[in-house]
Order: sequence, then C-alpha cells, then structure tokens
Amino acid sequence: MIESEKIKEIKNEQMTSGSVCCQGCGAAIAMRMVLKVLGPNTVITIPACCWTILAGANPYSVFKLSMLHVAFETAASSASGVFRGFKVKGKPDLNFLAWAGDGGTFDIGLQALSGAAERGENIIYVCYDNEAYMNTGIQRSSATPEGAWTNTTPVNFPEDRPKKDMMAIMIAHDIPYAATISVAYPDDLKRKVEKVKALNGKGLRYLHILCPCPTGWRAEPAKTIELARLAVQTGIFPLCEFENVDGKKILEVNQCGTMPVEKYLSLQGRFSHLSKENIEKIQEEVGKKRLHLYNLESFYNNS
Repeated sequence: MIESEKIKEIKNEQMTSGSVCCQGCGAAIAMRMVLKVLGPNTVITIPACCWTILAGANPYSVFKLSMLHVAFETAASSASGVFRGFKVKGKPDLNFLAWAGDGGTFDIGLQALSGAAERGENIIYVCYDNEAYMNTGIQRSSATPEGAWTNTTPVNFPEDRPKKDMMAIMIAHDIPYAATISVAYPDDLKRKVEKVKALNGKGLRYLHILCPCPTGWRAEPAKTIELARLAVQTGIFPLCEFENVDGKKILEVNQCGTMPVEKYLSLQGRFSHLSKENIEKIQEEVGKKRLHLYNLESFYNNS
C-alpha cells in the first residue's frame, strides 16, 4: 500500500469545502491532514495568520469543530486558557490545539509558547511554517531561510541570517514530544499526530510542519508536494522526533536526505537571484546541520 492511500483510510474529515486558500496552499493541506487524525473532539485556537482568513468569514467556517480566533502573540496562552476552562467544566480530555504560523511562533508568539512549555500546559502546539509573514504581504520572519527574497529582503539585500532552529529551542524546554512533519509524507505525519494525541495530559507537545506557499515562494501551485518532499530529500528540512517520557530522552532522525539542494532552490522564484557560490554555501551549511543533527541523535540515544 502506498503512503497516500493509508491516510485516506481515515474517514474523519473535520474540514468542509469552501476554504479561500490559494491554489496549492501547503497550510490548508496540513490542517486537513492533522484534523483527520485528531478527530472531532478537538478545539482549535488560531492567532493572526493565513488561517485567520482561510477558515472563512464569520459566521461561516470550513471547520466542523470549535475554533477560537485570538491575538497574534497569544496562540499558546489562549489555548492554555481554553484547556483550563474545559477542565473546570469537567472536560479535560479534548485535544486542545494551538495552530500558528512561523511569524506567530518564531517571533511574535515565542514568549507565550515558551511559557506554556515551561508550565507543562496540556496543549498540542502546531507551527505551520511557510517561512515568512505570508498573510500580510510576504515579509521576512526569523523562519525565512538565508538567501531568500521577501518584500522586506529584496533581491539586492536578501535575507542574511540563518533560519532559527525552533526544534532545538523546544527540545531545550524538555517537553514530552516534539517533531518535524511534512505534507509530502502523510504516513509519517499520521503517526506523529497520533503520538501527540496519545500523550494527552502529559504537557505541551510541539509539531513543526513545513508548508510550501506558492505565492510567497514564487512557485507553481502544482509543485507544493514536490517542494515539501525535496526539502526533506535535500536535508533542508529533516524529519525527526524527540521524546521525553518518564525521564528518558530519545531523538530519532526519521529522514534527512543528501540530494543536492539546487533542485529544491531552482523551483522557487524567491531563490532565483542566487549565484552558484550562494548555492554552494547553502549546500555546505545543510551538510553541517545534517552532521550536527546526527551527532545530537547519537548524544541523546547514548546518554
């Protein structure tokens, strides 16, 4: 059985048709997949981001379940409050999902996320990462990769800082579970979402999904899944998971390919200005990060 057939077996759609997403929107694919696994006993908290719009204008919504729109910086703190409210009402066993973009996670909402992780709040936090503030006009965030064009990092002055390592930051909080997932690997996504669901009551669980944005990445809408797959196959976005259960910490690299990065970069207009030397530098940095990741895996699994 091929990968794409397995997640299709879940007849548990929590989204309807009618989303106003752009063609090829990775964020919409990610939301649909995650909700299929979590199911109807889920409450979503969404800060300002693309999904503020994609869900539909009040009183309509593409969701079949409860959803709360909150301020940009408050995804984690608001989800924590929702959990505590339902706990008082005797319903602590729902899935309390905070769903935020990279701007609301890496930047504006980092303090709330860190606080919720430190307190051990019983929420699932998902960062759908399209590597810029796409909803407000493609401005750079600290998730924007080095060398990329955005409207605030023009071609003559592209992003000159490396992407923030959110997985390392979340692992440092000693949370029960953290993982990277991709819309191009639905079975891996399904397995990891099932894990965070099973860890309900153990504290904050963090999922990081790379979501190609055809508009902001200047890519063909039909290339969304190919881009998501190439990000993994080149090692730019490795699939990995960290578990911290009963004091035992394990980091596992599920997939981190060695394919040249040029194929991935060449499909995106945001990198079209890069020189051969620029691409070689990116390839070198990916190699260093791959080695560092495998060293971390060895450290955790042998400690």
